[in-house]
Amino acid sequence: MTNKRPNGIVIYRGPSQLDGAPIVAIATGLATGSSNAKTGALVQTWILREDVSPTEAVNSGSDASICGDCPHRGTVVDGKNVGRSCYVTIFQAPLNVWKSYHRGIYANGADLTETFKGRAVRVGSYGDPAAVPMAVWDAVLGEADYWTGYTHAWRQFPELSAYCMASADTAEDRWTAQALGFRTFRVRAASEPLLNREVVCPASEEAGRKTNCAACRACGGTSAKAKADIAIVAHGAASKVNAFNRERAAA
Repeated sequence: MTNKRPNGIVIYRGPSQLDGAPIVAIATGLATGSSNAKTGALVQTWILREDVSPTEAVNSGSDASICGDCPHRGTVVDGKNVGRSCYVTIFQAPLNVWKSYHRGIYANGADLTETFKGRAVRVGSYGDPAAVPMAVWDAVLGEADYWTGYTHAWRQFPELSAYCMASADTAEDRWTAQALGFRTFRVRAASEPLLNREVVCPASEEAGRKTNCAACRACGGTSAKAKADIAIVAHGAASKVNAFNRERAAA
């Protein structure tokens, strides 16, 4: 009888590198691949509060443990999050993964380097990679074929530049991140022009979805062959896009 490859494993369980709270990082899609049309068949990694569901974390502010000070988190008012512009739909995949973890579905990953050898990995499908120790990503990505990753914590964790794009929210952010050694990924309003040496994300709707992330491979930080920075028009649910545009107008 052959052993089936598990579809998901725990790659980290311990304190958040952002605030010390208990978190867990889980990789899924090891056997079946992701069904996300934009990203393609990347192994997905989910960074979650271990003790608080993603929905509760967002509405209490404890998502800071896995998202840091990302400006797209929204604001908690009377126990409810308002103005959230993050494109991730919390009650879908993140909540399902968290519930599955608490049902004991995911075993602890043993040899992470061997497990991810030759694989394509999405570093932080939800949550900021900075919350997880760098040694974990070194093991996961040590012999991976390629990866995509984004961090809003680039000011505090410049060592992530090899693996992650700096999430830049303004032109000033972009220049600062570049000075720290990062390539950048900038979400912009539809009315905002591209900056010098920026290209439109080819997997985006505005680019006609020419490819997907798995085929593009541009967002692998400084390890990627691509040299230009990437920009994309705010996307996702209309409410999230509207919240993003309000952020821009108020800036």
